Amino acid sequence: MRNAALVLGIIAGIFGMVVGFFGYGYTVAVENFGEIEGLAEQAENVGELRILAVLSPLMAIAGGAMARARALWGGILLLASAAAMYQAFGFGLFTVFPLSFAVLAGLLALAAGKPDEAKAHF
Repeated sequence: MRNAALVLGIIAGIFGMVVGFFGYGYTVAVENFGEIEGLAEQAENVGELRILAVLSPLMAIAGGAMARARALWGGILLLASAAAMYQAFGFGLFTVFPLSFAVLAGLLALAAGKPDEAKAHF
């Protein structure tokens, strides 16, 4: 389960980076070139979207990388990443895979239970 959480978390982070790049770039383009009514309108909370566009994929990659050694911390980071992606971008065509991969990886990491090493998280 830990290896699956690692792989799914890193994939979620990479897909999330692609979505984040476009989300961040869209807000910058609308800010620089202006809004086009009905076609390109600025997001309501630009600062929040930009921060979450950078942090949510970062949390997914870090959570996936931590899933083998510290499953509890990795799982919490992965679930927080999914919540941040949902807050920033919602649930749509381009966010369905990063969101579902991050949630599944987080649940797998939390369900991993006691590790083989002496350091258990519960």
